[in-house]
This record gives sequence, structure tokens and C-alpha cells, in this order.
Amino acid sequence: MLFEHEGRSPLVDPDAWVAPTAVLCGDVHVAAGARVLWNAVLVDDGGAVEVGEQAIVMEQALVRGRAEHPVRIGANVVVGPHAHVNGATVEAGAFLATGAAVFPGARIGAGAEVRINGVVHVNSVLPEGGKVPIGWVAVGDPAQVLPPDRHDDIWAVQRELDFPGTVLGIERGAPAEEATRRYADLFGRHRDDKAM
Repeated sequence: MLFEHEGRSPLVDPDAWVAPTAVLCGDVHVAAGARVLWNAVLVDDGGAVEVGEQAIVMEQALVRGRAEHPVRIGANVVVGPHAHVNGATVEAGAFLATGAAVFPGARIGAGAEVRINGVVHVNSVLPEGGKVPIGWVAVGDPAQVLPPDRHDDIWAVQRELDFPGTVLGIERGAPAEEATRRYADLFGRHRDDKAM
């Protein structure tokens, strides 16, 4: 399903394949040989989404481009089922396993792996060939890769990476009403999207 968003439309190379139940909305470019599988969602929320040659975006994955953080998925990248790539760069040959989460401003180096349910936090950089083990968290630039039971150590780094400012443009500690208003404004911009 292809949708125009604010005058921007998806562009799919004739040699790519997009499943009929996948959603491509706005400035989404899918390169030659790439595959976007069933029920994947690739959406321009003010920023482009680029899927490189022979990259694979699997079932139920969500890929969201943001104004300050477009998405760039390099050639030969695999984005696993239920993975979430939000405003990040994933360089060539990287592997994001099932349930991986990559947040705005993050960069995944070439050939790196984020294994099942691994997380790469906002503004964090996983180097070329780096690995995030199952369920672990990469945080910082360069990323420290920590197990989830080290919450205090993760938070000590994450706090300085400015999640609320990066994702919503608000200060830490802003009222929930401000966060939800920002999200409502962003997502409400899709009201007038047009099926192509």
C-alpha cells in the first residue's frame, strides 16, 4: 500500500519487491533488489526513508524517518521481524534481529549486529562490526554495550543523550501533556494522506 504524504510519494525501483500488505508512506525510496515483506511499515514522519540495494525489511518491522533524523538503511542490511528503526542510519551489511530497537540519531556501523531484542539508544554509535547481544543495550558515542540488569550504568549515559529533546524537542521532565501533544501533532499530519 503506497501513500502520498504532504506531497511526497514512495519510489520503488522496478527490481525491488514490496509485499501488498506493506505500507510505504511519503518520502520512502526502495532500491533495486530490496525486499519489504508483509505488514512492514515504512513512514516519512517529516524525514526520508532510504532502503539500499538488496536490503531486506521483514514482517511487522517499523521504519520511521524524522525531520531531524532521516532513515538510511544501507545495502545488504537485514531488518528483522518486529524490529524498529526510528530516525537512524544502518550501514551496509548490518543485521538487526527480531525485535531490535534503534532510536533517533543512532548509527549502526557496517557489518554490525543488533541481536534479538537488542537496543541502540538515541544518539548512540555502534561501530563497524560491533555487536549488541540478545536483550542488551548500546548507549553512548562510542556505544557502551551493557546488559539490561545494569540499569543505573545505562541511565548514567542515556540521561546525557537527551531522549526527550531528540525525539520530541522537549526538556526532560516536561509534563506528559506536552509529550502527547507533540506526538499528536506529528501523527495528525497523516490525516490527509492519499492512497496511490
